[in-house]
Amino acid sequence: MGDGDMRKRKFWKLTSVVLIAGSVLLGSSGCARNANGDLASSSSTAEYASEDSSQSSSSSAESSPSKFSSESSSLSSSAEASSEEANDENRNDGNQGKENQADNQTKGSDGDQSKNSSSMSSSFNRWDRKDEKKRFERDGEWESQLIQGSDIHYFAKELTDNGPRFQEMVEYGDGKIVTYIDAITDAFLDEVMEYCPDALILSGDLTLEGEKKSHQELAKKLEKVEDAGIPVLVIPGNHDINNRKAGKYKGTQRMPAEYTTPEEFREIYRNFGYDEALSEDKTSLSYVYELDDETRILMLDTCQYRPVAKVGGAILSDTYDWIEEQLRSAWEDGVMLIPIAHHNLLDESEIYVDDCTIEHGEQLVDLLEEWDAPFFLSGHLHVQHYKRSSDNKGLPEMVTSSLATPGCKYGVLSYSPDGEFYYRTWAVDVEKWAKEHGSKKADLLNFDEFQGEFLRKVFYNQSQKALENIPGLTDAQKKQMSDYYADLNDAYYQGTAYRICKQAYQDPAYELWMDNNALTELPEYIEYILRDAKTDYNLLRSK
Repeated sequence: MGDGDMRKRKFWKLTSVVLIAGSVLLGSSGCARNANGDLASSSSTAEYASEDSSQSSSSSAESSPSKFSSESSSLSSSAEASSEEANDENRNDGNQGKENQADNQTKGSDGDQSKNSSSMSSSFNRWDRKDEKKRFERDGEWESQLIQGSDIHYFAKELTDNGPRFQEMVEYGDGKIVTYIDAITDAFLDEVMEYCPDALILSGDLTLEGEKKSHQELAKKLEKVEDAGIPVLVIPGNHDINNRKAGKYKGTQRMPAEYTTPEEFREIYRNFGYDEALSEDKTSLSYVYELDDETRILMLDTCQYRPVAKVGGAILSDTYDWIEEQLRSAWEDGVMLIPIAHHNLLDESEIYVDDCTIEHGEQLVDLLEEWDAPFFLSGHLHVQHYKRSSDNKGLPEMVTSSLATPGCKYGVLSYSPDGEFYYRTWAVDVEKWAKEHGSKKADLLNFDEFQGEFLRKVFYNQSQKALENIPGLTDAQKKQMSDYYADLNDAYYQGTAYRICKQAYQDPAYELWMDNNALTELPEYIEYILRDAKTDYNLLRSK
């Protein structure tokens, strides 16, 4: 690199990209409050501002009604109260009623405890499609649009008869709505063609478990997007290649299905980035795509699949050499290079660092910052999140949640000639798609309600499993704790846990979880969610 003058980048044409990313879960102090007493982000610097999404529609499970009522707030990048003060305040608010809570917990043995919990209800980050589109169209500072999504986890219809073994996998899995993934995918691609971004980027975990048939069927669907004049760019995720878990379902049985090799992956998706690449890495499935005269997309293959698929991400030493060549080339040609990967660049999760963050990712961070990369885009977590590379400074990474997991969101990224950017998420409007296509399925026609119930049921089942062997808890207490966990984890997945953070600390179920923290790992996870509940992770905008 040269002196400081060399780092003065030319102004770039605003571009928007649609991304689809990857799979898994998610961390430092949260529940901050501003001068007005509203929840606010204390972690953002003056350079970045996050915004609260006010458009939402609540969803709750009838069998286990949602406990948290949504709190709406206006977020600012310079909170006047520190996160530690906010956490102390929230904890103290919860402790003020501890004596009453103790009485309530005593009543729990009689089955009455759940009645004493505060009534709270989390809600998905739904966007009013028409209002949001109007907002985009009247915002003159943005010239182009990029739409991003996250792991599709597409599963070919012919690989299941929707029998009991398949339904068991779905209901006791990690929250992916595999039953309706065909409809979700079609609805998403229709929206992509409606909004007509500069590119659709699918950043890994394209399939459920790397079934060759699922890849082939998805590639067939992507052809219509290319035919509409929208470039489609793909890279693999950890589920996609050499995955021995590839399977098919019939009745009560799960049987092996044909998996996909690296060579087959490139052949299947040759028309979606690879054959048009400006440069391909010889040791991985990474490549560079020239979006226009001023923008290139660096599609990084961070997956480990030789000889078999692993969950975690890593980059080969030869690939690092190739990456630096591409960064240098973009710099010398005066164009912006946008890096995108399946795995996370930064430690976005305190719980899943080993399997989510790229191994020795600090080497990639240093390289990208040395060559002045604008930001980094990834997925893999299935949780909506973002972070910056060091002390709220440096390279920002936006992690887009999964299209397969409620609320089925994708990212929209715009950036301007002066280097500003605007990232937000939109939810796929499955209900609208179902009505337009004459669907008779009640779950699709009432998808917002269905997906809320579905995800809470998955989390409720996880909690019940963790609590089943813990002594001294009544069935009523276990139900209360599971309702609490389902609501909180739902909000966390949506990137909106900040809305219910204060109420979560005050809820009697919080004390029940903390009193049993030595008997299960879930209390640690709950504490992490509350520490991380700093802002709305669906929105990030440079000032």
